[in-house]
Amino acid sequence: MIIWLADLLQPYFSFFRLFDYLSFRSILSVITALGLSLWMGPKLIRHLQLLQIGQVVRHDGPESHLSKHGTPTMGGVMILAAISITVLLWSDLSNPYIWAVLTVLLGYGAVGFVDDYRKVVRKNTDGLIARWKYFWQSSIAIVVAFALYAHGKDTAATQLVVPFFKDIMPQLGLFYIVLTYFVIVGTSNAVNLTDGLDGLAIMPTILVSAGFAIIAYATGNVNFAQYLHIPYIPDSSELVIFCAAIVGAGLGFLWFNTYPAQVFMGDVGSLALGGALGTIAVLVRQEFVLVIMGGVFVMETLSVILQVGSYKLRGQRVFRMAPIHHHYELKGWPEPRVIVRFWIISIVLVLIGLATLKVR
Repeated sequence: MIIWLADLLQPYFSFFRLFDYLSFRSILSVITALGLSLWMGPKLIRHLQLLQIGQVVRHDGPESHLSKHGTPTMGGVMILAAISITVLLWSDLSNPYIWAVLTVLLGYGAVGFVDDYRKVVRKNTDGLIARWKYFWQSSIAIVVAFALYAHGKDTAATQLVVPFFKDIMPQLGLFYIVLTYFVIVGTSNAVNLTDGLDGLAIMPTILVSAGFAIIAYATGNVNFAQYLHIPYIPDSSELVIFCAAIVGAGLGFLWFNTYPAQVFMGDVGSLALGGALGTIAVLVRQEFVLVIMGGVFVMETLSVILQVGSYKLRGQRVFRMAPIHHHYELKGWPEPRVIVRFWIISIVLVLIGLATLKVR
């Protein structure tokens, strides 16, 4: 929005030429989203406390979690608001990729909101029935996948990029829609499973977003794209603003979500952020790099799959409790130790993911 205003004012005030620079707008995006989150946080927490919208804690989990009962949840509303306002302010709204990610972010946020509302307001521990949650996640992902395929059909935007191989970039055809669907839905649910400890999900989300900001910039720059042997996709450069907004909003939320948490993000935040990360990965053609950089999300998801599969097939559990962060808690690790060690793993994985762009 502001970029349009800046274009009008450039002939009269040279200062507004700064808004043509993606780097300048990305810095402003981080600061804006961070400021909005810090401003909204205390107000939202007080409002949630007045409405008695508190977390319901499972009694079969670690005993240390019982003290979390009643902590305000649905704090993801703050994250989504900060991201949306920031993106609308600082991005080029004529860019279709911005609207694609916003659609997934707000659509999945709405699904998560209904789920949280049923759990904490209506006291329905099941929340939104699983099949309906999956139906709406799938519907949004399929609509976005078809729209993106129609927009980028038979161009670099629908090629498959394989890490470590610079000459293998086949056109996906209709399989692009299938891949996009699974990446968006899968990442959304993976982040949701990770959101079980104070700050555990938000920090890897911030780190992966920062990594994708670098990738989006390189993918949208013809010189960097040629140098790194990755597809050149002009529209992708504007995703830097979106990634920067996630980083800023995430840091602002972490201010209140760090151990011991004053507020939890809830499904409204985790489903939306996961869906947005998956969409960004698809748009910059780096689905495999998402698996690497989001390794913590993958690990959490696989732990649940292994636990459920093993119990159904053999009647035995692989872990003391799944997702895997609860396994380490039940082994005696203090919650902050689990959180920080998973953060460290995320930092290393993001660096490895970025390194794959050069190792080809």
